[in-house]
Amino acid sequence: MNPHENSDHIIYLHKMRFNKYFFAILFLSGFITAQAQQGNIITLKQCLDIAIKNNLTVKQDSLTTEQARIGYVQSKDNLFPSITGGASRDFTSGRALNPITNAYITQSVISDNYNVQGSVTLFNGLALQNAIKQASLAYQSGKMAFQAAKDIVTINVITNYLQVLDAIEILNQDSSQLAVARENVERSEILEKQGDNKFASDVYDLRGSFQVSKVNLVIAQNSLNSAMLNLFQLMNIRYNKGTQLQPLNAEELQGNNEVTSDQVYNTALQQLAEVKAASLMRQSAEKGLQYAKGMLYPSLALGSGIGTNYSNLNSETYYSQFRNNYGTYVQLGLNIPIFTNHIKKNAVALAKINLLNTLYVEDNIKIQLKQNVEQAWYNMTAAFNRYQALQDETKAFTESFRISKIRYEAGVLNSVDYVTSKNNMDAANLNLISAHYDYFIYSKILDYYQGKLSL
Repeated sequence: MNPHENSDHIIYLHKMRFNKYFFAILFLSGFITAQAQQGNIITLKQCLDIAIKNNLTVKQDSLTTEQARIGYVQSKDNLFPSITGGASRDFTSGRALNPITNAYITQSVISDNYNVQGSVTLFNGLALQNAIKQASLAYQSGKMAFQAAKDIVTINVITNYLQVLDAIEILNQDSSQLAVARENVERSEILEKQGDNKFASDVYDLRGSFQVSKVNLVIAQNSLNSAMLNLFQLMNIRYNKGTQLQPLNAEELQGNNEVTSDQVYNTALQQLAEVKAASLMRQSAEKGLQYAKGMLYPSLALGSGIGTNYSNLNSETYYSQFRNNYGTYVQLGLNIPIFTNHIKKNAVALAKINLLNTLYVEDNIKIQLKQNVEQAWYNMTAAFNRYQALQDETKAFTESFRISKIRYEAGVLNSVDYVTSKNNMDAANLNLISAHYDYFIYSKILDYYQGKLSL
């Protein structure tokens, strides 16, 4: 091999090594990234923050609240005097009035006029003051409506989060049941080969039970996927199958079954943001009616101004005229509404209708609230009672299966009775999981109505 060939060979080997390392690093990077994506864990707080941030209703209510705030600021600014200024230049030719001598002349005239004037309302039936109160209450109502929108997103995310955890526990339970069923089939098939099965149908009974467990696992996985999809849709983000939820500890999965329906309702009337928003809007409408009535009264305003002018007919300089020709005025104006095409009268009628409508809205919210609280309290109580009963049932069926397994392995129990005992225990465990989460979910709904959402 000549030196040139040897050099080319060395370069080739270096390239091969580089490519090998490059692809190895690329593969490892992709593997690590895939593992990181699959191991992505989000907490309940993160879900809440994302959902509230991305919820369009919350965003709309935020804009509505900001509009109400601007309206409130403007209502206060309306108490300040209004000040305006003006300037104009006039060109006239032909027969015109001399602004200096007040005599008619036939000549081109150039004149400038400057003025500043201001006015302030002294009295208008307290309409401005009531407008401030109306806008202030509307702004407070808007803030409560904004909070109510966030509360609704919060309770929806919490309940869906718990539903996902419920589905995860059921999936884990079904996985355990499938593993047990597989072991039973494998054991029975070995005994079948050895001719030790007591009944010929034993292996087929256990195979059937194994297939049932497989179907249950598929159903549980589908339920989990559906629950996760619902949660991601609430957060308004793309569904990532690799995402996992941070589990909650046992202390966090505790409900409160000691509170009564009336206690929850009375607390909700004082704490729930939706109720506060309706009450404040009704109070705002009351001030709106007083504002409309105030506009029927005469209004008293104070005005003043200053002005000056210039004309090319005057021999003085521009600055001298600007300084010497100024004049001022002060006026006190009384405006008495005698006939205004019923505009103000109809404004009062519309304000009364608006007030009545807000009363209906407030009453309807309270009625729906009472009904919803009663239903949620009933659901919580029923779930708690079911959970309590299922605890005893699960203990009984677990012990029954323990005995059945011993008897089956001893050859004194047939496969049908063994499978039945196992199915009873499996169903009891699944029911207990669902009842536990149902009880806790309904408890969180009652917490929402009491204005104390936390987890």
